[in-house]
Amino acid sequence: MRLGDVVNEEFVDQPRPLDGIRVLAAEQMAALPFATQLLARLGAEVVKVEHPTIGDSGRGSVPFIEDPDGRRVGATFLRNNLNKRSVALDLKAAEGVALFLALAPKFDIVCENFKAGTADRLGIGYDAVRSVHPEVVYLSVSGFGNDPASPYMHRAAYAAIVEGMSGIYEYKRRPGRRPVANPVGALGDISSALFGVIGVLAALRHRDLTGRGQRIDIAMLDATMAMTDIVSNFYSMGIPDEVSSGVGIVETFEAGEGNFVLQIVREHHFEKVAELTGNRGWVTDDRFRNRAGWQEHFEDVIRPGIERWAADKTNREAVAILSAEGIAAGESNSSREIVEDEHVRVRHMLVEMPRDDGGGGGAILVPGNPIKMSRTPEGPETRVPWLGEHTDEVLAAELGLDETRLAELRAAGVTS
Repeated sequence: MRLGDVVNEEFVDQPRPLDGIRVLAAEQMAALPFATQLLARLGAEVVKVEHPTIGDSGRGSVPFIEDPDGRRVGATFLRNNLNKRSVALDLKAAEGVALFLALAPKFDIVCENFKAGTADRLGIGYDAVRSVHPEVVYLSVSGFGNDPASPYMHRAAYAAIVEGMSGIYEYKRRPGRRPVANPVGALGDISSALFGVIGVLAALRHRDLTGRGQRIDIAMLDATMAMTDIVSNFYSMGIPDEVSSGVGIVETFEAGEGNFVLQIVREHHFEKVAELTGNRGWVTDDRFRNRAGWQEHFEDVIRPGIERWAADKTNREAVAILSAEGIAAGESNSSREIVEDEHVRVRHMLVEMPRDDGGGGGAILVPGNPIKMSRTPEGPETRVPWLGEHTDEVLAAELGLDETRLAELRAAGVTS
């Protein structure tokens, strides 16, 4: 799906769910930018506030392309900032803060994802914004939230930090191996983004009912704990890790070509897999009379038995056989395979952003909108904004600043 494409074109002139909702976001990296990009995909107007020279720190990530002025635009930024406008304001300058607070009442939602306490120190925290915009819905996303009772409130955090602290790394760790960091990408970021969006939508509905705004405080650790709920739940039931969980088999297997994933968490599924893979003897083997036995003899019996069966098959062939019998199985795809996957194509789950920086290669690919709605079109998407691309346009339209004043602000380094 290219940036300008539209899915469900018959509804392209219909209102989108968040049409008319305006978002002012002092944001960087992944968690909040993913959230506001999702809001934009649902129809909200998003104005992104960035530092005039550094910009969103995600612009400095690698790999990167270059914008028309030769500045780096990193992959983290490219994934999370479609459909936004960029306003460059120095929030460490008094004039920059004054401009932000002047803009705030023009927007339904104001949000930030600085380290806890930073927005307050800058002068754009909830109390400061609420003083000029009492009905504001204010979203904060930080590693550990803004409750001073938390011993971690002032720690910095990225996704891997809160993922590790959630317990999931140790829960999944195999004996004799180190825990693996970031096993599924930015779980800590995207889970926080999703809960932030849910909170914003609920707060907007509450404002419709009461006329009052409020603050949503999302801690990345809280969000990640919610996503990795088995850790604390199973611990309370005497199960400290996956190896001792007895939940069944959730593993990857090698085929003659490629690998596949198999999940067996029901006894009748185990029996079916035994039959399909030529291991019928497992059904009457006392070693496998319960799920604990599946775990105990997984490496010495079950894995070798299934992989012998799959040795003359591709992973796709093995999955087709298992899936046809109701077994939960899937290919362990390479990056190329998922990009070329037919499901991904028909579901419009990749958006192509052309690159013209001379770096070679094809379009930049960004995951599409996973929320499919029967009466709401997908697209057209707009490319990520270049740093400060819309500063003058927004400040002139929203605050009535003329060219002379805009030039003064640029000369002072307050904007760019």
